[in-house]
Amino acid sequence: MTEEQSPGGLGERPSGETADAVLRPHAEQEHAGELARLAEHDDRPRPPGWRLSPWAVTTYLLGGELPDGTAISPKYVGPRRLMEVAVATLATDRALLLLGVPGTAKTWVSEHLAAAISGDSTLLVQGTAGTAEESIRYGWNYARLLAEGPSEKALVESPLMRAMRRGAVARIEELTRMPSDVQDSLITVLSEKTLPVPELNTEVQARKGFTVIGTANDRDRGVNELSSALRRRFNTVVLPLPESAEEEVGIVARRVDQIGAGLELPESPAGLEEIRRVVTVFRELRSGVTGDGRTKLKSPSATLSTAEAISVITSGLALAAHFGDGVLRAADVAGGIVGAVVQDPVSDRVVWQEYLEAVVRDRPEWRDFYRACREVS
Repeated sequence: MTEEQSPGGLGERPSGETADAVLRPHAEQEHAGELARLAEHDDRPRPPGWRLSPWAVTTYLLGGELPDGTAISPKYVGPRRLMEVAVATLATDRALLLLGVPGTAKTWVSEHLAAAISGDSTLLVQGTAGTAEESIRYGWNYARLLAEGPSEKALVESPLMRAMRRGAVARIEELTRMPSDVQDSLITVLSEKTLPVPELNTEVQARKGFTVIGTANDRDRGVNELSSALRRRFNTVVLPLPESAEEEVGIVARRVDQIGAGLELPESPAGLEEIRRVVTVFRELRSGVTGDGRTKLKSPSATLSTAEAISVITSGLALAAHFGDGVLRAADVAGGIVGAVVQDPVSDRVVWQEYLEAVVRDRPEWRDFYRACREVS
C-alpha cells in the first residue's frame, strides 16, 4: 500500500483497491494532493507535531491560490476570523468546541482540521446516549484479561488514547449527547494531558501535537450539558448559518457537484434556479418571515439547514437523472422539501400548508413548484 492510498497510515483497504473505489474517502485521502502542495510551499512556523503551519491549515480550509498557481478549494465558506480563532486555539494547550445548530458544518470542519493538522481524521469518538467511558479512556480484551490478567496486550486503546500516543488530533462528535459521567472522564486528559491506567499502575502522557476537537449541537442544550469544569477546558467557536441567500446557494451548488461526482450520478446539471428556490424556502421557514419581510411565518420543528438543502437537491438530481429527462425540475425537489419540512406529521404539516397557500401560491414564477408540492402533499 502506498502513502497516497492511505494518508496518515490508517484507513487501509484491500490490496489493489484505490481511493476512487471508496464511497466516502476521508479528507486526507480525497485532498491528499492539496495537502502535499501546501506542505511544499509552507515556510511558516509549525507548532510541534503539526504537518502544516496555522496559516496553511486556514488556507486549506478557506481556499486560496499558492505561489505556483495551484488552486486550493474551499472546504468551509464563512467568516475567516472564526477559522483563524479555531486554528489558533488548537495551537495552544486548549481543546476546541465547535458549537452550532445542525447542518452548520461542525463535523465537516473538525474532519478537515484534523486532516490538515495531523494527516489523520479517523481518530473519532461518536457521542450517543449509549457511549461508554471505555470509548473515551480504554477497554479490555476480556479473553486475554481472564487468561493473563491486566497487561498491555490485553488493553484496548480508545481513539483518544491513540491520539495521545501519536501526538495527533482526536475528534469527539456530539459531545453533549454523551452521559455526563462519560463527558467528565475527559477532564484529566484535557487538564493534565495524561490518561491514568491504574490497573497497570501507569499512565499515557500526550505527545506534542495532541489536541481534541469536540462538536455539540445548539438544540441539545438541556440534554447532557457540559459541566463548568469541562467547559472551561474548551475554547468555544460558534459556527453560524450562512449570512446571505447567495452564499448559501453557492455552498449548496458546490457540495452537490462534489457529492454527485463521488456517487457517479449520470450527468445532470444542477439547475441553479431550483437550488435557489430550495434555499429560499428553507431560509424563510427557519427565520419565520418571507424574504421581503412582509409576511410572518410559522417555523416548523425541523432545522432546515444547509446540509438538508444539499440532501434535497442531491436526491432531486438522482430523480432527474434516472427517472426524468436529466434536467432538475420542481417535481424532482418537491418530495424532498416536503419530507424535510414535515418532521411532525401534525404541527409541521399545518405550517407547510400555510406556507404553501399564503406564500408559494402567490408567486407567479413558482406555479410549477406549487403544483408539484400540492401533488406530493
